[in-house]
Amino acid sequence: MRESSSQLAALRRRVARLAADGGAASRPAGGGLASGCAAFDEALGGGFAAGRVHEFFAADALDATSAAAFAALLALRTPGMAPLIWLRTTDATRRAGSIYAPGIAELGGDPDRLLLIETPDPRLLLACANDAIRCAGSAAVIVESWGKFPLLDLTAGRRLALGARDAGATLLMLRLNAAPAPSVAETRWSVVAAPSQALEADAPGAPAFDLELLRWRAGPAGGRWRLDWNHDQNRFGEAALSGALLPVAARRAVLPHGAAAA
Repeated sequence: MRESSSQLAALRRRVARLAADGGAASRPAGGGLASGCAAFDEALGGGFAAGRVHEFFAADALDATSAAAFAALLALRTPGMAPLIWLRTTDATRRAGSIYAPGIAELGGDPDRLLLIETPDPRLLLACANDAIRCAGSAAVIVESWGKFPLLDLTAGRRLALGARDAGATLLMLRLNAAPAPSVAETRWSVVAAPSQALEADAPGAPAFDLELLRWRAGPAGGRWRLDWNHDQNRFGEAALSGALLPVAARRAVLPHGAAAA
């Protein structure tokens, strides 16, 4: 694996400066990332555990934006100035689109906390991820890849998991247009865009997400929730039909990518 680039060295300095400028309040809570939805967080023992790896799969390639939005909003819920480090390949940018800072602000997040790093290939993405996860003071690290990621085998995954554990950081892996495979992740999720509740005058409602817990090392999997985003309160809330199996008509079936729905 290549040594850290000068850009990563500068990134470390910037993360440390942001954390120091914000004082103790700039650092994420030691318990991890909480959604703000009491029932959901309680089911996970307090939220997404810090010092662990969590995987988010878009149930369909068209749901890639929803998976990315859920991970970003979750990370940006942390108080203070702790930055969110987002790593992605140029291929992911080309396929999923650029990150729109005014859109993050409209949803209640602070785009100034987002440190975006784009790499030309998966090999450099993995090298940067190993460096970024060891940056002290970050709210979380998001690593976004598109399609198969053969370099992310169990050995590479263990290296990332050890880095997250040692730094106490939360690593969110965005596996877009990819099928789940054995990994060292603490939790694995399928994310699907859900219908939103229309506002007055039939205005578009808040973003909503159907989540399915595919794997959990610390407990049983199989739970499903529907959460929507409250930008005024900067938290997720439990939407209708949450906490139980959702009717087929209310959500897309979660199928392996490329499989046809019956």
